[in-house]
Amino acid sequence: MQYSDEELVKLLPGFQNHHVEVNGIKLHYVEGGEGQPLVLLPGWPETWWAYHKVMPELAENYRVIVVDIRGMGSSEKPADGYDKKNMARDISELVKKSGYEKINIAGHDIGAHIAFSFAANFPEQTEKLIILDTPHPDPQMYQLPMVPILGANYVYPWWLAFSQIKELPEQLLAGRMHMVLDWIFKTLLKNQSSIDEFDKAVYALAYDSNDGIRASNAWYQAFPQDIADSKSYDKLVMPVLGIGASGYGMLQNSLPGYITDLKLVKVEDSGHFMLAEKPGEVVNYIRDFLGF
Repeated sequence: MQYSDEELVKLLPGFQNHHVEVNGIKLHYVEGGEGQPLVLLPGWPETWWAYHKVMPELAENYRVIVVDIRGMGSSEKPADGYDKKNMARDISELVKKSGYEKINIAGHDIGAHIAFSFAANFPEQTEKLIILDTPHPDPQMYQLPMVPILGANYVYPWWLAFSQIKELPEQLLAGRMHMVLDWIFKTLLKNQSSIDEFDKAVYALAYDSNDGIRASNAWYQAFPQDIADSKSYDKLVMPVLGIGASGYGMLQNSLPGYITDLKLVKVEDSGHFMLAEKPGEVVNYIRDFLGF
């Protein structure tokens, strides 16, 4: 199948698929390049393929490891374990099994939650942290408006609430998840062509099943635990880069309270999916921050 990991990785010379047993599950990841290890974590509703535009350039300077997180793509979809502290443990064990003492880590969307949690819970394994467009869940999340405010220019994240419901989303969406993906990308992209029909088919294959919907919803159902965990974290002391596009304001409001050594940059003229819309700018910001 042209959308399988085996076929997709052929489009990225120098990269290979791998699987590893960690923390009681099997994770899939794609690895390539030479240099300092750089772990990249994607978010909803994507897979490791979200990074395909930046992987070749980053691989010129870093050992790039792109992970399908617990519940995503070709990684296992267990019944539980989706709080970001536990998902950070998945990554910690992967890092150890790969033979690395310390890594640089970056995450987008749900992947950003896990990357932050990794740095908070495993600082001894974290060289530098990069947060792409989405802060870790904290009590501010309870203030997100779910009913339109007259005159406000705001995309209401209805999917955060819808995903809290168990069983019903699978019943409604299995076989139809492509409609949700089309709406999300149409609404949250500025450049509609930056995620094309091929990309959408890759993501539809990953999510359009009972297990795919159930597991990805579990990331959201763990938010109350994630918010509780955020209250226990000490301030991060390693260097942290926040790269924001449509989420820049959220990063600006949230990250300074949790980080002592923070640099914030903004990707202009991009929606949430900056890896697709502005890959060159993202690569440049990452290189400048990490060095070689």
